[in-house]
Amino acid sequence: MAQLIVRNIDIEIVEALKRRAADHGRSAEAEHREILREVLLAREAEGLARHLLSMPDVGSDEDFEGTRDPARRIDL
Repeated sequence: MAQLIVRNIDIEIVEALKRRAADHGRSAEAEHREILREVLLAREAEGLARHLLSMPDVGSDEDFEGTRDPARRIDL
């Protein structure tokens, strides 16, 4: 396996990583690996539905309704 060194990380990020690791019962290093795995590998497997659900709610359905003319009778 490869090694990865990340330098100049803000202390707030390091502390958040340690808290998250403690919440999950693993080391900060193991938590870091899991975060990278989740973010970089899981996204490739996400489907369209999950992507659409992640979009912000920007209005009601009525905002996107089109206008239609009533149907016309066609004589054959």
